Parts: sequence; structure tokens; C-alpha cells
Amino acid sequence: MKALVTGAAGFIGSNIAWELAARGWNVIALDDFSNGAFSNLQGFPGDVIAADVCDTADWIPRVGKVDAVFHQAAITDTTVTDQRLMMRVNVEAFRDLLFWAAKSKVKKVVYASSAATYGDLPVPHREDAAAKPLNVYGFSKMVMETVAAQAKGVKTAGLRYFNVFGPREAHKTKYASMIWQLSLQMRDGRRPRIFEFGAQYRDHIYVKDVVDANIKAFEKAAPGVYNCCTGRKTDFNAIVAALNEALGCNLAPEYFKNPYSFYQSETLGDPAKAREGFGFAAQWTAERGIRDYIGGGKAAVGA
Repeated sequence: MKALVTGAAGFIGSNIAWELAARGWNVIALDDFSNGAFSNLQGFPGDVIAADVCDTADWIPRVGKVDAVFHQAAITDTTVTDQRLMMRVNVEAFRDLLFWAAKSKVKKVVYASSAATYGDLPVPHREDAAAKPLNVYGFSKMVMETVAAQAKGVKTAGLRYFNVFGPREAHKTKYASMIWQLSLQMRDGRRPRIFEFGAQYRDHIYVKDVVDANIKAFEKAAPGVYNCCTGRKTDFNAIVAALNEALGCNLAPEYFKNPYSFYQSETLGDPAKAREGFGFAAQWTAERGIRDYIGGGKAAVGA
């Protein structure tokens, strides 16, 4: 089997590319290296194409025929306010990719959507809820889902990622997961700073589960959109406790007032549709993922 992974030098894309290669796939990694890191592909056994996903005339001739596309390339920085840029990169590049995939008879395109499409809707978030994005990033993902649903000649499966953490995210610096950010504070011997009083919770999903969801979606998912989540609540006090265990320290949280009126105190996905649709159920709790990631040798440095 041959796959194209876009955004392959990024966090989730690189993890997908490496796992596919480990399973014997012929993998082409596509990235323009504007946000990804070459270190995420150091020693990668497949081909690496340096190209902007928006410039189809540049990369299409070099890719050739593939069986699957795992589309991870996107602007993921929710602080970007250039609406035209966000829509061009996230939506229009995706539209062109689907047109090419249909002409090339790609078996399926699995693409990254986001829980940001739900905005501040009440939890648990279910796929049949009306989208309510709070920023242009979430809006772009909502439109991507519409484009995919209307695409002709190619099967698509979209995965709404919740709060992903794990190896190969370190290059994202301040935009990496809160789990990574807190671990850096604690490695330096500082008390982890979290909002009062740590009861806010997230649906933290380990990147190894996300990779598994992508591959299972390619193999079995009917066209549509699915949550990529655990269905479990993990508050920040529990995250700090798990980090203390993984790092072998005992640092109490430093609580401070939340200055943001728009802050979401809770995110939680309903995993039922993915479980029933293509057999995906998250295997990693946040605590177990932290032990593997932060306390697990190579993973501990975000490599």
C-alpha cells in the first residue's frame, strides 16, 4: 500500500507517517516545513517532498499514484486572524486535493478536522450537533467537512481531534499541549501554573490513539465525520499528579485566576460513532499516556 501524508513534518502527521512505514507501507511525506520540524522525520524511510500543499502543480507530479491520503496539513494556530489565509490553506487546498484524489482514484482520504467545530456547545460533544465554531480556525474545519461531504468520486473520513498530546509536539513550543507545557515547568523545578482551582477538564487523547484512529478510519470507516476522542474527563489537577509521578517529583500546583472570559472550562467528546462505525476506542488514558510520553525515555524529550 502507498500513502501520501500531508503535514508530515508536523506533530500528528509525523506520527502517522512513521507508523505507516513501520507497518510496511510505502509512504510519501509532504510538508513545506513552515511549521513542521525536519527532526520529526530524521531517518524516515520514505520519500520526503518539500512543497506547499496549496501548490498542487508543484507536488502532484512528484507524488504519483497512491492508495490513501492522510491529510494533516493545515494552519492549526487558533490565534491566526488572517481569515483569507486560514481559508485558503485549510479549505481551498483541501478542495484541490480532493479533486486530484478523485481523478487519481485514491481509495480514501482521511483528514484532520477538529473539536473546535463545536465551540462552546454543551458536553458531551456529538457529531450530530450543529456546528458552532468560535474562531476562523474552527470555521475552516467546519467548511472542510462540507467540502468533503460534497466531493464526488472519492471517499472521505474526517476526524474531529480533541486535545491531542504526545511525542513529536515539542517543535510547536508555546502551541504544544498543556501537558507538554506543564512538564517543562516541572522539569525546571517550578510549580506547575494552572487556573484556579484545577477542576477544568479536557478530553486529552494520546497521539498513539489518534494514529490508530486514522488507520482504522482508512480501513473501515464509512464516509462521514467522527470524533477522535477518549470520552473521558481528565482535570488539570489529575494531569499535574500524573506528571509528578512520571517525573519523580512532588510539585504542588500554583493556582492563578483565569483572565479569559472566553475560556472553555470543559471539553468532552462522545466516542460512540467512531466505535460503532470503524471499531476505534482509545486505549490510552491520559495518565497512562503521560507515563509513556514524559517518563518513557525517548518520548520524554518530545522526539
